[in-house]
Amino acid sequence: MGDLDKLVDPITRGDPESALRWTCKSTTKLAKELQSKGHQVSQRSVWMLLDQLGYSMQSNRKTKEGTDHPDRDAQFLYIANKVQQFQQAGFPIISVDTKKKELIGRFKNGGQEWQKKGHPEEVNTHDFADKDLGKVVPYGVYDLTHNQGWVSVGINHDTAEFAVAAIRRWWKNMGMRLYPRATEMLITADGGGSNGSRVRLWKIEIQKLVQELDMTIHVCHFPPGTSKWNKIEHRMFCHITENWRGRPLESQAVVVQLIANTRTAKGLAIQSEIDDTFYPTGIKIPDEDMAKLSIVRDEFHGEWNYKIYPNNN
Repeated sequence: MGDLDKLVDPITRGDPESALRWTCKSTTKLAKELQSKGHQVSQRSVWMLLDQLGYSMQSNRKTKEGTDHPDRDAQFLYIANKVQQFQQAGFPIISVDTKKKELIGRFKNGGQEWQKKGHPEEVNTHDFADKDLGKVVPYGVYDLTHNQGWVSVGINHDTAEFAVAAIRRWWKNMGMRLYPRATEMLITADGGGSNGSRVRLWKIEIQKLVQELDMTIHVCHFPPGTSKWNKIEHRMFCHITENWRGRPLESQAVVVQLIANTRTAKGLAIQSEIDDTFYPTGIKIPDEDMAKLSIVRDEFHGEWNYKIYPNNN
């Protein structure tokens, strides 16, 4: 396993507890490289070993041009170093992302659950959204250090305002007790979506949160065009999905309950609640508002890495 870990993740070589693990290599290529080192191993064996090492397959996110960014590996190294710095300082590091929208009602949910023979759970024939029950959009916040998470279950739009509101709720309900002396926070996030690197409203809302907490917030976005091992995906979201497999998500309350009841052998604990706030879409942020941000961009890819600090003016 040692040779495989080195091939897959040079960043964590010698540091198996690193908070950020990633790879851009296929299992076929990894198998060939291991074979060249004298190991008798198949592509399937590599897949199983990766699972044992704590990796999970994630989908590629293509850039508009369809090409990988030349600095993608350097960005992962940059994030890994930043994570290590924050852990040593005892400051919070959170990974954030939106889980896919879920239909509410008696709809078929993937997987199986124990039922009396001949009495399967009855669900709707067609997966058309119920106009009264609608959909929910779960937004997750995962604490890399404490293996704890928060999920805000939104009932309308996945916007930057909703994303930052979820981070705010995590801090008030969980984070502030875990990090009472924190003066800085690190957020790792995808480069797209409601928390995307180009989303103006995201930065405006982060500035509001910074002012409320009187805390500098650092943000690092994952590079485009990468195949990444995102902590929140395989440390939290996948377990939530497993916990509600085969069960119709009949109500918003059921969704919250199933999320909050999710547990793992490694001690994962999640809190969740409904966010019934209406978040409008299409909000335009003018240049003059962006100019008021107290933002400092890092020298290395400032479009991906930046910090927003309290504005005392």
